[in-house]
Amino acid sequence: MIKSLLPQVLAREETDTELKLRLAIDADLPFFEGHFPGQSVLPGVTQLDWAVRFGCEHFGYDASVASLEVLKFQQLMLPGTEVDLLISNNAAKGKLTFAYSEGERRFGSGRIVIAAHGDS
Repeated sequence: MIKSLLPQVLAREETDTELKLRLAIDADLPFFEGHFPGQSVLPGVTQLDWAVRFGCEHFGYDASVASLEVLKFQQLMLPGTEVDLLISNNAAKGKLTFAYSEGERRFGSGRIVIAAHGDS
């Protein structure tokens, strides 16, 4: 059986400008394999990929990233947890802002500048 490359969505709230997802970070996701021995950690590149994929799908963008801004990973995202992913769309600037959190704990955040059609 092929494992999904996206996490399980437990809950979803959406408006015209925001998407909020409750995600299950299952221990059997393939991204944890070998990252790191002794303590599995969800790679930042995986967190970024999920934000791009969920955000572009929801807001109707092609998944072409021009650049990243203020990308920060504050705390380790461990297997077997649940987190919220909030993605906000600034359509006028072609930017998605994302943040992973659990209550007051922030795991990662940043802005994704979407490539204009033909810029990628």
